[in-house]
Amino acid sequence: MDIDAWVWWLVGAAALGIGLVVTAMPELGMLAVGAVAAATVSGFFGGGAVVQVVAFVVVSTALIAVVRPIAYRHRSQRPRFTSGVDALKGRTAVVLERVDARGGRIKLAGEVWSARALDNGSAYEVGQEVDVVDIEGATAIVM
Repeated sequence: MDIDAWVWWLVGAAALGIGLVVTAMPELGMLAVGAVAAATVSGFFGGGAVVQVVAFVVVSTALIAVVRPIAYRHRSQRPRFTSGVDALKGRTAVVLERVDARGGRIKLAGEVWSARALDNGSAYEVGQEVDVVDIEGATAIVM
């Protein structure tokens, strides 16, 4: 029994796909797509072994050359979306109870928070707007 070349390319693509899942190396996925391209050349166009290998190399190299720099650029950028307490830093709050170095209360993002002043000598009166500098536990540090 003689198995066609395109079947071997698909077996190789499946093996590379399994390697991608196991190792999480995106390059293996790009090589798998190259193997599918070689299988297509073999199965639909009847290309010889040299044409199949050229298709594999060209498609795999092109994907790695184009996709990898884009993925690196996305990975190196800081996320633009912040959540949790990080999203509260830099927001403005309204003083509900006098805030000084010992404590107080503010309304921040629709919720009542305990707060204390960043500077020991500063105090903020009821109704005054303050900026949240940091969050320590359940206490907002304001100025």
